[in-house]
Amino acid sequence: MGVKVLEASVDRVELEAPLPPNINHSGTVFGGSAASVAVLSAWSLLHVRLEDEGIGGNVVVHKCSMTYERPITGTFTSTSETVGPTEWGEFLDTLKRRKRARMRLRSVLRCNGEKVGGLEGDFVAFDLRAG
Repeated sequence: MGVKVLEASVDRVELEAPLPPNINHSGTVFGGSAASVAVLSAWSLLHVRLEDEGIGGNVVVHKCSMTYERPITGTFTSTSETVGPTEWGEFLDTLKRRKRARMRLRSVLRCNGEKVGGLEGDFVAFDLRAG
């Protein structure tokens, strides 16, 4: 897929993917490729935030939905940004208490500076630390 990390911080993950390895029969990005990059940016944001908190474990996508607003005709990006401090605090409390917690995250797809789609998904983290 040729995915490249442009930014990976606790506040923002931005990934980029080129058209050629993700092209469909119409000469635009295959929907599955766009969805995969969108899931990966959201997943990565939660993973990076948990690592920053010193929490190891697994993160999985529970469910998600994609919107495609227009064909993706070239190199595209997927950006996921952090949730508010209240939501993050509640997530961490639940994770510590129950050893698993769910968070809704969003990714925005852009091509040539224009929004071309997005993802909204629920991701589940499992805290695998003992105790």
